Amino acid sequence: MPKFEQVFLAGNKDESGIALDRLAFCLRKRAEHSLDLYFPSLSSQTIVYKGMLTTGQLEEFFPDLSDVRVVSPLALVHSRFSTNTFPSWPLAHPYRFIAHNGEINTVKGNRNWMRARESLLASELIPGDLSRLFPIVEMSGSDSASFDEVLELLYLGGRSLPHSVLMMIPEAWENHTTMSQNRRDFYAFHASLMETWDGQACVTFTDGHQVGAVLDRNGLRPSRFWVTDDGLVVLASEVVLHLKSVFSISLLKRLFVRVACSQARCS
Repeated sequence: MPKFEQVFLAGNKDESGIALDRLAFCLRKRAEHSLDLYFPSLSSQTIVYKGMLTTGQLEEFFPDLSDVRVVSPLALVHSRFSTNTFPSWPLAHPYRFIAHNGEINTVKGNRNWMRARESLLASELIPGDLSRLFPIVEMSGSDSASFDEVLELLYLGGRSLPHSVLMMIPEAWENHTTMSQNRRDFYAFHASLMETWDGQACVTFTDGHQVGAVLDRNGLRPSRFWVTDDGLVVLASEVVLHLKSVFSISLLKRLFVRVACSQARCS
């Protein structure tokens, strides 16, 4: 089992929120490229609990998850069997922004295109020389990890999280005769910037303030969501989900091939 350490960061100019996350992103990339370590969680917005564990072991391993003092308006939960990668702690789901069910079949090409365009990357928001952060995408990671790394860069570079997700997983817009012109223009413009990350997939995502989900353009990883009378929203992919009988369901729907988002509100 790996050794665990906990670190706390603060900005020299009292940065907070996403500004602090951009600094933490630079620190994490440089550290992981030069040292034998892995940061599962280094954010001012979210906390990631991950491990090479069975579902039943998670709560015992991370007592925070059953501590009544730990409260969150949202959560992403993912459990998987290792199929296309060898089991390891860094490859355990979830990642920093997503949890993903399915496969990204184009991942090799997506990684190569990202590596090829690194010399063209520039940002006014991410501080310093970006070349010190390369490679953005680790070739040894899983398809989900690579997707998460690119999504993180787009988000920290100034785009909203739903915007970034739809750049990577657009609808099948080219021959969609009833799509509005604004949506068509959005996808056409971003097709010149980013190749589609394609495959049978349901991707859920959060930045700690909103949570959303999107299906692949063919809808090959079906998902459904429930809304209870007291406002709880639960979404699951390839559904085998049991909601306790104390919940009264007011709405049950299938997720269609468009992004769905919900804003988190803390009381």
